[in-house]
This record gives sequence, C-alpha cells and structure tokens, in this order.
Amino acid sequence: MNSIFIFSRYKGTKTQSVPFLMSIFFSLFSFLSFAQVKDTTSVNQLDEVLVSAVRVTTKTPVSFSNLDKKDIKSRNLGQDIPILMNYLPSVVTTSDAGNGVGYTGIRVRGSDATRVNVTINGIPYNDSESHGTYWVNMPDFASSIESLQLQRGVGTSTNGSGAFGASLNMLTDSYAKESNGEISNSAGSFNTRKHTVKFSTGLIDNHFEVAGRLSALKSDGYIDRASSDLKSYFLQGTYVGKTTLIKALAFGGTEKTYQSWNGLEDLDLLQNDRTFNTAGMYTDEFGKTRFYDNETDNYQQDHYQLHWNEKVSTNWSTNLAFHYTKGKGYYENYKENAKFSAYGFTAVVINGTTINRTDLVRQKWLDNDFYGTTFSANYKSEKLDVIFGGGYNKYEGIHFGKVIWARYASTSELGDRYYSDDATKTDGNIFAKANYQITDKLSLFGDLQLRNVQYKANGAETGIVNDNFNFFNPKAGLNFEINTNNALYFSYARANREPNRTDYENGSPRPEKLNDFELGLRHTTEKVKFNANIYYMAYKDQLILTGALDDVGAPVRKNSGDSYRLGLELDATIAVLDNLLIRPNVTLSTNKNKDFYFTRDGVLTALGNTNIAYSPDIIVGNAITFLPVTNFQISFLSKFVGEQYMGNIDSEGSKLKSYFVNDLNASYEIKPKSVFKAIVFSVLVNNIFDYKYISNGYFYTYDDDYSNPPAVTTIEGAGYYPQAGINFLAGLTLKF
Repeated sequence: MNSIFIFSRYKGTKTQSVPFLMSIFFSLFSFLSFAQVKDTTSVNQLDEVLVSAVRVTTKTPVSFSNLDKKDIKSRNLGQDIPILMNYLPSVVTTSDAGNGVGYTGIRVRGSDATRVNVTINGIPYNDSESHGTYWVNMPDFASSIESLQLQRGVGTSTNGSGAFGASLNMLTDSYAKESNGEISNSAGSFNTRKHTVKFSTGLIDNHFEVAGRLSALKSDGYIDRASSDLKSYFLQGTYVGKTTLIKALAFGGTEKTYQSWNGLEDLDLLQNDRTFNTAGMYTDEFGKTRFYDNETDNYQQDHYQLHWNEKVSTNWSTNLAFHYTKGKGYYENYKENAKFSAYGFTAVVINGTTINRTDLVRQKWLDNDFYGTTFSANYKSEKLDVIFGGGYNKYEGIHFGKVIWARYASTSELGDRYYSDDATKTDGNIFAKANYQITDKLSLFGDLQLRNVQYKANGAETGIVNDNFNFFNPKAGLNFEINTNNALYFSYARANREPNRTDYENGSPRPEKLNDFELGLRHTTEKVKFNANIYYMAYKDQLILTGALDDVGAPVRKNSGDSYRLGLELDATIAVLDNLLIRPNVTLSTNKNKDFYFTRDGVLTALGNTNIAYSPDIIVGNAITFLPVTNFQISFLSKFVGEQYMGNIDSEGSKLKSYFVNDLNASYEIKPKSVFKAIVFSVLVNNIFDYKYISNGYFYTYDDDYSNPPAVTTIEGAGYYPQAGINFLAGLTLKF
C-alpha cells in the first residue's frame, strides 16, 4: 500500500525528426536566455503568513520557482500535482498508470520523492515512516491550491523531514471577499473524467467565510486494469479581522486503484503489448491464466488544520497552527502457493495428504495518526527580516496483515492477523532565519535549525528499532545587487536526515549528511528575466536507490559512502511580443558515487566512480504561450530527459535512453452578461507526437549459485513502466 515509486527514462523506438530538431532548438535557446519565473502570487498578506516561515524571496540566496493557480488552471483537468509541475527546472515526473492519474511521482535534481520535503500551509505532508508523498490520497488537490513554491537543493529550514533534493510548500486557497461558485467537468482518453464543485460564501459581515470543494475522479488508466476511483473534499472556515486571520481546514480523500506497480520485465511484451499488467495474474486449478479482479490499493486520509495568524504590530506577526491527520487503508492481492507457516495457518490433511501450501488472498493494512503543532514569529524592519519558528509532531502507526480467503485453510483462521507491528516517531525542530541588509546592495542570510527525531518500531522486517537523532543544520549566504537589473548570490547549507522504515528493513542504515553550495545570478528587465544557478551537493552516506524493489514495491536504498551532484540550472521568462511568452529551462549535471564497490560473481570489485541511479545528465523544458486574441491562450509544452542508469554499477542493462515529449494546451474564456461570470473551455493533448517512451523502471541483481556450483554468477534484471502515447483531456468550467 502506498509504495514509493522509483522511475527512470527510456527512449521509444519510433523515429521522429520533428521532436528531435525541436529538442536541439530548445536546448540552444535555453543557453542563450534564461530567467527566474516571476512570482505572480497575489493573496492577502495575512494569508501569506501561513507559508512565510518556509518560503523564500529573490532576496534569499536559494534557487526556486513559483507557480500559482493561474499558471496551472488550464491544465488542471484531472492529472496530479507532480505532472502539473513537470515543466519546472530540474524536475522529472512519472505516472504509474501511464496517464498522470492515480499514483504519480516526482524527482528533483535526481532526488526521489522521499527526499523532497513537502508542506501544506507549513504543515509536514511527507509520510513519517516512508518519507514519501502520496498524491493519490488527495486527488484534485490542485483545485484548492493558491500557490506553490519549489526550492531546489536544501533550501531554507522547514518542518518535517530534511530536504535532500528540494522542498515543496503549498498554500491552500485564500478567502474570497465576495460569494462565488464553480462547476468544473473534464473528460478524455482512457475513460478519464473529473467532476469538481467549489463554493464560497464570501466574507459575511466582512469577517466570516465558509468555502469548500468536492471532487470525483475516475480513470481506466493507460496500463491494463490500472483504474482509479478517487474522491476528495476541501472545507475551510475563515475569520478575518483587521490584524487577525483564523482558518480551520478539513480536507482529504479516498482512493481505490488497481495495482500497476509491477512493471514489465518481458521485452517482447514491452515491444508488442506495452499495456500488459502482470498485477493480479494467477493460474487457476484448471491451469488457466486469470487476473484477480480486486488486486487493489485502498486508502483514506483526512487532514485537519487550525491556523491563527496575528499581526501584532507594524513589525511583528505570528503564526500558530495545530494539525491532525488520520490515515487508514490496505492493499489486497492474490498470492500463489504461499506457505502456511508464513501466515500462521496449520497444515490441512485432505484425503490423507498433508497440505502445507495454498493460494490465498491477503490484505496488508496501515492505520496511523499524525498530529502536532507548528509556530513562527516574524520581525520585519527596513534592514532586518527575522523569523523564529519550529514544530513538534508525533506519528503513531500500526502495520498488520490478514488473510481473507485461502484455497486450503481452516475457515476459523481467516481474518486473523498474521503479523502486527507498531511504530512511533516524534519530530521536533526549532529554527531562526534572518535576512540583514548590510548595505544598499549587499544582504546577509543566516539560518540555524536544531532537529530531534526519535523513531521506535518492532516490525518483523525492521526488527527492534529505537533510534534517537540530533541534527544541527546551519545555512548562510550573501545576496549582492550589482545594479537594478542584476543580482549575484552565494549560499551554503548543511542538511541531515534519518533513514526511513524500508531502510531498516533492508539492513542497518546510517543517517545521511549533505553540504550544499549554490552560486547564482538573477537578471531582470521589463521583457527578459533569467536565473542561472550552479550547485554542488556533497553527500556522506547518501541513501541511494539501488534500483531494486522489495516484496511490497518499495525501493531498496543503501548508504553510498561519499557521493556528489554537480550541476548548472538555467531558466528564463522572455516576452518576445506582447502576446508571446517563452519559458525555457535546462539543467546540466554530473552525479557520481565515489569509489563504489560491488560484489559481482562472488567477488568484491572496485568500480571507481559510478553514476548515481535515476540521475540524468540533462533535463530540458520549455513552454511557449501565445495569446492570439483576448481570453484565448494556447501553449506548447516540451520536456527532454537525457539517458540515465537505474542502478549504481553502470551496467548497460540498467541504462534507460533519453526521451522527448510534447504537449499542447489551450483555453478560451467567455464572460457572459448574465447567469455566469465566466465560461472556460480547456483542452490538453499530451504527447502529441505519439512518442513511445518509458518514465519509470527498476533494476536488480542477485547471485545464482545453483547453475554452476560452487561458482557464483551475478544475474541482472530490469523492469519498465510504459507511458501513454497521444491522449487528451477536455474540460468545461462554469463560474458564477
């Protein structure tokens, strides 16, 4: 259930000269002009306090990008938040079902989702044990987002797990002064459809507002049986005073998805039947291949937040928040020829024959509670901007499994728990960060964080865990305004983070450490804005993905010793004409394990420096937006991801080739004189050149000492996750 996805890139076999030429054009164009995307977020100042403790500005020496609801509304037709962020710098995304609905994942600078810190209104969202983010638990959450900010690298201090590749903070909808409503419906390929209803009372008596959203989303998925049945809600009550903002929020969702996380290892199927899904496949008693119809993941997650923002004086403002999250669910699957002893069953005698194995259907459950508080105080003067903050959170989780059907078993044993594990985790941190204007041109940034983590578990796979970590994370930097159009910055950041649950299941992990150095230039004119950033991220004991998956689909990670990521990020916003905007970006990087060792054919071998898994050397994105007439917008979106390895031993069998994908998005808004405030038509055509590509995969090795004893032979294997060819979504929104 809620397994963490690994993903990688594979180039399709179909030759297409047009996308290839466009790839070269966009790559060259990105080198010539790059920019910091302008933050167009404009919400009430009191609302911004919810995320001010974890966000940065152009005065902060950090590489970042902002998106607000205007940037994503025309593409918000059912696909998940990572897919909507696909065109940001250094970002690579994947979809398990192949069409952006259901389970999706994101990487930033080669770091997977477990290393991207995610907060909602400053509240941690990453799962406490796995560190993963499961967007499938909050379908259509993009419809309730006011803005989001992606900080690349360590960024600034935040709440929750440490940022080892990036941090993503989201601000939910602001309050509305006037009453309004919205009905949105979209439909498209693979029987995908989304239905959303939103409302707001507006400010009643200039102080109170109630707003909400209901969403239902279904899709058959591109992969066979990779269906999704998703529902979500969002409700907030707001009190607004002259210096006070109080918000109470409840939001969450339920999901039922047919499992599609096995991938394809059969290369013949990959070429000739790329939608084939092995999940749920079994052989019945007559020797016929069948598929279990309820090989599904089922989960419900509900979030509750209470925020109190106060503007104490001209200089001081404060924020205090309390939160609680309840999650419960299971995944169900058919298991062939399972040992009775593994499930607590006693042997069965049939016609004098003792039966010790059986086909069965099992459910693996997770029942957890997460609660705590975050707080901050902000002082602003002409030269000084200081934030003091922190948080304390606790996680309590129960993992258990039960068998609901077995071909051979005593019915009295069905439903019993064959394992039950408990886990608790507390996470507390305090930080102080400041920007001080030393001169008119030079400002100094400082950020100090103390974080304590205590993790206890008693799982059969994890063993007895009782670890306590104390981390000190200092950060510092300078921002120098060369002139009104140009600024130069440099920063250093230290980060530490604890292992996750699966790390303990796969060995005796060590906490990882990171020293992040960033050097950047920002240029701003009326028509061109660009940002250039060089980063060097030096890791100690980085928990890198090996490429393999464990028996429940979670990635296996191992400490790597010394490793690094060195890269150049360039991004731009260029107003070519008043109605033509181009936003290219490119990331060039090298990502290496130092002095890597691997046991091959029973012999420990020094491989020297090797490539870090799932870390492409080049990522290019571009968006061309054209407004031919008033209220009509059309965008051409492109993404190129270079080749990469799925493992850390530079095996050719683990290499995935590059791919280049293009989307077309258009929207047109009509403003009638009565009934509706606006009617919006939107269409999104994904992968318009019908390119066959793969954005997810895994790689594994194992020792075979049976074929040629006593010699040991290392066997390699790989699996792949194909993505959809050309597909579309179209939507209609009525605003009133």
